Amino acid sequence: MAKLFEEFELKGVHFKNRIVMAPMCMYQSDKEDGQVTDWHRVHYPTRAVGGVGLIITEATAVQPIGRISSRDLGIWDDAQIDGQAEIVRLMKANGAKTGIQLAHAGRKATVDGDIQAPSAIAFNAKYKTPKAMTIEEIDDTVQAFQDGAVRAKKAGFDVIEIHAAHGYLINQFLSPLTNQRTDEYGGSSENRYRLLRRVLDEVNAVWDGPLFVRISAEDYTDGGMTPEQYVEMTKWMKQQNVDLIDVSSGAVVPAQIPVYPGYQVNFAETIKKETPIATGAVGLITEPRHAEEILQNGRADFIFLARELLRNPYWAYTAAQTLGADIEAPVPYERGWI
Repeated sequence: MAKLFEEFELKGVHFKNRIVMAPMCMYQSDKEDGQVTDWHRVHYPTRAVGGVGLIITEATAVQPIGRISSRDLGIWDDAQIDGQAEIVRLMKANGAKTGIQLAHAGRKATVDGDIQAPSAIAFNAKYKTPKAMTIEEIDDTVQAFQDGAVRAKKAGFDVIEIHAAHGYLINQFLSPLTNQRTDEYGGSSENRYRLLRRVLDEVNAVWDGPLFVRISAEDYTDGGMTPEQYVEMTKWMKQQNVDLIDVSSGAVVPAQIPVYPGYQVNFAETIKKETPIATGAVGLITEPRHAEEILQNGRADFIFLARELLRNPYWAYTAAQTLGADIEAPVPYERGWI
């Protein structure tokens, strides 16, 4: 049987295949309230109908100040739980396991007013200069991640992913390119990891399901983080009950990134073998045979698809045909799929 369609289990949660929809921001909330809209009610369940094993919804802000845009989904208020629970119900009804990515944009927030970061350094000339966070603001943010995890559990999600990639707040603390603090949150790798350590501790206190962390394993800039340097941190993550590292790269500072099919797979392979820990591979993986090669050669445990699932919600069906695998068709689609 094709490994792409083999089952997998983490902390008692059963995934029917190794296909994951990676978080992709939709920017479709209305009125700056962070609420689920009809767009989300259609968009996510469609990928469940299409056969995706795990759907991780878009970066969901744990604080209003931590939104990438004013139209981000939010999980900072109890009033947002019902909408999140609704899309969870719709995805699960169509056969997918569900995940939420808890996020804070840090210096890449584009909302009105002040924005926050470990250090007062703008991403580029188009972004506002953030204020360096006080210890009290760091404490509030850690609490916000825990509160977000509580709400995610109430909404019924199967998986929580902590967003520590793509140049957002936690990534800004992890990288020496963006963290120039001189207190206990800056300097050494242990200090730069301290915010994520605290977030994971607080999430673990209220969450017992599968826990993922998305990292940017390569900064593509001299003096930045590399996959080999991240191994030290992913070992700490494993000790903190993290089950899988979702391995992406870049975006903490402006940089030239060499992009080609599977350009981040080697990073996932390094993290998987050197930690060791389960990993997800992402990055221009579009062909079923390419996905199968990654899994068969033990380079990662899950295939995270992003833009390819925007083009083709039924990629799993296409992959099954290509790889000669049998998958269960939604009953209304049986005449077309079989």
